[in-house]
This record gives sequence, structure tokens and C-alpha cells, in this order.
Amino acid sequence: MALRHPQLTEEGELNHLLTIDGLSREMIHRILDTAENFVGVSDRDVKKVPLLRGKSVFNLFFENSTRTRTTFEIAANRLSADTVNLNIDTSSTNKGESLLDTIDNLTAMHADIFVVRHAQSGAPFLIAEHLNRLRAREVHVINAGDGRHAHPTQALLDMYTIRHFKKDFTGLTVAIVGDVLHSRVARSNIEALTTLGVPEVRVIAPRTLMPSALAEMGVHPYTDMRAGLEGADVVIMLRLQSERMRGSLLPSAAEYFKHYGLTAEKLAYARPDAIVMHPGPMNRGVEIDSAVADSPQAVILNQVTFGIAVRMAVMSMMAAN
Repeated sequence: MALRHPQLTEEGELNHLLTIDGLSREMIHRILDTAENFVGVSDRDVKKVPLLRGKSVFNLFFENSTRTRTTFEIAANRLSADTVNLNIDTSSTNKGESLLDTIDNLTAMHADIFVVRHAQSGAPFLIAEHLNRLRAREVHVINAGDGRHAHPTQALLDMYTIRHFKKDFTGLTVAIVGDVLHSRVARSNIEALTTLGVPEVRVIAPRTLMPSALAEMGVHPYTDMRAGLEGADVVIMLRLQSERMRGSLLPSAAEYFKHYGLTAEKLAYARPDAIVMHPGPMNRGVEIDSAVADSPQAVILNQVTFGIAVRMAVMSMMAAN
């Protein structure tokens, strides 16, 4: 008998969002289609929707985050949920309480959705499995980034952005540039792009920041920017994950920018209508030149806006189960 994917209910609906791996093309498009209904919903215009009224969303960020945490909070508020941001620095986990004990206590406070960012790969999976064992089906977990493993909502908002500007995935060449080795965003994006049928997914990075199993993931590795960007429709720049690097993997930031920083000159190798993306936060003058980041080809701020709608979509789909 085939095992049910841990993210899905017995009926195949979204119960948790832990990783892109294992989501079908149809499920990804369904999330993106749902997000389209929420683009434009604004607190300023008092256009909240009551889909999560009476529900509690707990943001558990064991790693620093500004943009992701804020967009999740905005998304929950626009769905009329009650939002609780747990202060990890002063929480019981810093007093020796285990992660799962913390989850049990918050579940007893009638938490409905946990949004979890953690430095350890697999932490959101551990929480979801624990809740599944407790048969707490009504409590859902969203992975907001775990270690070097996955960042599924970032990948989904990136896919929404690409679909918005390029309409279709099946004829695209997408180049992912930078610190692929340490990037959970790169891993999740590769899984989403290949699932959606993108025929040419490229990775451009120095050898020290290139994972070893790229061929198994269905991507083409490049160490030269010109060759990797040639004819690209979408360029996704990555942040240097200096906090996850051990040892000296790069000679200097200036040397990295010289060879792998995206400038107008390098972007010219891509198609004239190529879009430029970045998950943020950007290191200007290291990963990307300001002239490119602020150019009409950059859709980086669109990614942030679409991210709210995508996170609203994920939470609303879970709440419907």
C-alpha cells in the first residue's frame, strides 16, 4: 500500500506545508490559483476576509527574520486570524524546555497554525509528526525555513512571480545564481521548477558553493556567468549564507562580486525581457549591483507583495480541512 505524503490528508488536501518535494504539479498550481484571489487584499482598504476568524496563528521563529515573519503576520491578519509572535529569546525553550513540550503547551492554548523557522533541518517535520501522532489534525504546521533544507513558501511565491510575468513554465530557461550549497531557497525552487515542467534549470556558482548532487535534481551546473546566463528568461540571485559557511569558501566579497555579482553587463547575456529575482535580504555590491536591483527588470518588490497572497493561500487551504 502506498504511503500517504506527511503533508497531505487522507483526501489529498493540504494539512501541513513542510517542503515542495512531494507536492504535485496540480497542487502547486492550486496554491498559486488560490493566491491570485488574495492579490490586492489590503489592510489599508479594510478588505480583510474572514476565512481564519476565530483561529490562532503562532509564529515560532527560532532564527532571525524580518520579511518572512512580517509577511506571515500580515497574511494571518488579512485572513482575520489572531496572531501570536512568540519571543524565542524569553521563551521557555531558553530555560530548557524541549521543542515538543513547547508545542504541547501552545496546542493546549488552542493554537491552530504553527509557522516555524528553525536553524535545524527537519524541525518543522518533527513538530508535524508529533501532532499527527497526537491525532491533532486540526493543528497545522508551515515550514518558514529549516536549516539548509527547505523554504516552501518562498519557492511558491517565486513560482507565482514567474507565472505572473512569464505566464507559462514549459518554455523557460531559469538560472539560479550564487550560494546554492547553503541555500534552502535554491533547493525548494529547483524542486518547484522541475515539478512545474521548466525544461532548463541552471545553477551558476563557484565550485566551493556548488552542491554535488545537482544532476540528480535535474539541473545543469555552470561556473561561468556568461555561459549560465545565456538566453535565460528568469535570473534568481541568492544571498550569500555567510552564517552557515564553515571555513573560507570565498576569497573576498569583492572577488565574488567581480565573478558572480549580477551587473547590467552580465545581465545582458540573458534575454532582453528576462526578469531578475532575489529572496532577500540583498547584499548590494556583493550579489547584485544597485543598478540592476532597481531596474525595470527587477521584480524583487513584487515577490514581497505576492508573498503575502501566497501565504494567505496556504493558510486558508489548511483551515478549510
